[in-house]
Amino acid sequence: MTPSGDKILFEPSILVVDDEKRIRDACHKMLTQEGFEVALAENGRLALDMIEEKHYDIILLDLMMPDVSGMEVLDQVKMRHADTVIIVITGYATLEHSIQAMKKGAFDFISKPFSPQELRDVIAKAIEYIRNLQDILTEKSRMRVLINHLSDGVMATDAQKKVALANPAFLKMIGYQGKSVLGMPAPEVFQDKTLTELIDQALAMPKDKFTALTAEITLESDGGKQEKILGVRCIPFRDRLDRNLGTITVLHDITTLRKMDQLKTDFVSMVSHEIRNPLNSVLAQIKVIMDGLAGDVTEKQSEILGRASEKLEALAGLTTDLLDLARIESGLLTQEKERLEIAEILTEQVDFYRSQAQSKQIRLNLKIGDNLPRIMADRYNMEEVFSNLISNAIKYTPEGGQITVSASRQNGYLRIEISDTGIGIEKKDLDHIFERFYRVKNEKTRFIVGTGLGLSLVKSILDAHHGTIQVSSQPGHGTTFSVYLPATG
Repeated sequence: MTPSGDKILFEPSILVVDDEKRIRDACHKMLTQEGFEVALAENGRLALDMIEEKHYDIILLDLMMPDVSGMEVLDQVKMRHADTVIIVITGYATLEHSIQAMKKGAFDFISKPFSPQELRDVIAKAIEYIRNLQDILTEKSRMRVLINHLSDGVMATDAQKKVALANPAFLKMIGYQGKSVLGMPAPEVFQDKTLTELIDQALAMPKDKFTALTAEITLESDGGKQEKILGVRCIPFRDRLDRNLGTITVLHDITTLRKMDQLKTDFVSMVSHEIRNPLNSVLAQIKVIMDGLAGDVTEKQSEILGRASEKLEALAGLTTDLLDLARIESGLLTQEKERLEIAEILTEQVDFYRSQAQSKQIRLNLKIGDNLPRIMADRYNMEEVFSNLISNAIKYTPEGGQITVSASRQNGYLRIEISDTGIGIEKKDLDHIFERFYRVKNEKTRFIVGTGLGLSLVKSILDAHHGTIQVSSQPGHGTTFSVYLPATG
């Protein structure tokens, strides 16, 4: 038992090495009374023979012995049993001897003559140290088993980008086969530029910032016959002072997800394309009838054909939006990027929608800031973004309201705001308005025609241009959409 009476979770074996029989016998008597297993060695040579045959948890070691000194025994023990706790006992416990022994790996020291209580205390400290060490090793073992059985790939690096941990899933995902990667420079393990850049960014992240860096990488598998798409997430690993000690990188195989998404996109594109042509043909034939080219049309017939034409035009608009989304997801709508002046595009869009706004007695204002930065973007995409946002603002703003379109420079970004005094958006809907086909449904919106694809299309275009969109709204007081696009000059 320890002096505190706590139950020891294991029974440590103790070796007492001292050339004085009196010391050996005193230690043996006191320690066996405490319930410990105790062995004795009268000199250093015998002690070395004994540790060859058996591992001891604690060694009480005299420094000054004839033949083989305690310092030599300490060196040999640490070479063979690094986890053995050594407590130096000596009658010559000068500061110099103590420091030298501690440098060589001794845990503590006790000077002769010592009382039974002093011996109990130093043994209790050693046991507590061993217990803590075992807890750490057990926890590390549990974590190792857990990480090794994860389906996601996990890799940890130190501050020098050397691999400290890489589970089997990680090595399989990157197609690594060879010697152990522990200690290897990470770029030599996976040889992927994107992964290396993420690790560099995580290591360089300032202490006041903690962000998970994400990316997607495509690797070849099966000798280049197939592609593997991996989602990557990298974060810095820090100590309690927020110093970057290394990085943790997680890989997730999203190949199947991306293939399914592509199949869905291809299907939507095909269906939309096949529907649009017949719709346009039907619309053209209805117009022929309404214009009287196929014979006289009564007022009632004209009214019915007009309502049908409106519904068909809405359906045609839906197919156009679906095709645009399919093209964006395949990357086809972001290939014509050029250096653009946003003021010109905003002016054209505001002028185009001014008559529509005036029909509802809505004031449509344009505020262009000075020295606006240019952006790299597809002109058609930008026109579509602001066309959707301005037309939405007109739809959801009652008569007599006001809409303001403004542009300014902000922290390396071009910021465009479309602000209205419309009906606003409930908080429960704000998290969903960029989802496909999502429409806010309430008494004020049920007569407003729409497909629920406009904002989804806007977000997809901005994502493809590395931009973002934010929304703030208060029911009954209006909504503001803020678009941020990276500035190029």
